[in-house]
Amino acid sequence: MTAKQFLELQARRRGGQAPQPAAAAAAQKTPRKKPPTHPGPPSTPPAPAVEPLLAMLSGLGRHWTLLMPYVTEMLTSNQRLHHMAKHRIRKQLRADAAGMAMAKRLPRLERAAIFYVLHPRPLSRKRDPGNWADTAKHYVDGLVVDGGLLPDDNHEFLMGPIPVMGEPVTTGFARMTLVIVELLGSATVQAQEEINIQGTRHF
Repeated sequence: MTAKQFLELQARRRGGQAPQPAAAAAAQKTPRKKPPTHPGPPSTPPAPAVEPLLAMLSGLGRHWTLLMPYVTEMLTSNQRLHHMAKHRIRKQLRADAAGMAMAKRLPRLERAAIFYVLHPRPLSRKRDPGNWADTAKHYVDGLVVDGGLLPDDNHEFLMGPIPVMGEPVTTGFARMTLVIVELLGSATVQAQEEINIQGTRHF
C-alpha cells in the first residue's frame, strides 16, 4: 500500500476527504488580479478645433480654450467610489478650475456657452464624452462659483456644459479641455441653440 492509498483509507474511516497535496491546494486558490498598468507620464493633447463649435452658436463674443491641469482621477458615470473619495476629487476639480480662471484672468461674463472636450486614453474601445459630465460640472462650478465667471450657472446665463470628443492623449491619464464662448444674444435664442446641438459631440 502506498502512502497516498493509506491516507485515503484513513480519511474514509474518519468520514472525511484525503488531504490534498500542496500543489493541488495551491491550484484551487483564487489567482490574484494583476495591478493595472500605469499609463505613463502626462502628455499634452492637441488643442481642439474651435471653429466647428463656434459655428453652432450666434451672437458670439470672445472665446477662451483652457486645457485643465493634469489629474490622475476624474469623475465618470461608470465609477463606484466612496463618498469621501468623490468629495476629494470634486474639491480638486473645483480648485483647478478656479485657479485657471484667475491665471488666465477671465473676465466676468453675462452669458456664455461652455464645451468640455474629452481627450481619452489611447485605447481601442469606444468612448462617450457624456460619461465625464460630472467632471465638467465641477469644473464649471469652480469657474462660476469660485472664479466668478458668470452671475450663476443656471440656463439664463450658461449654455452647457456640452460634451465633445477630442483627440486622445499619447500617454498618461485622460485630460479635458474647456472651451468658453461669450454669448451676446438673448437667453431665448441660446436655449434654442442648445436644443439644436444636443446630438453634436464629435469633431
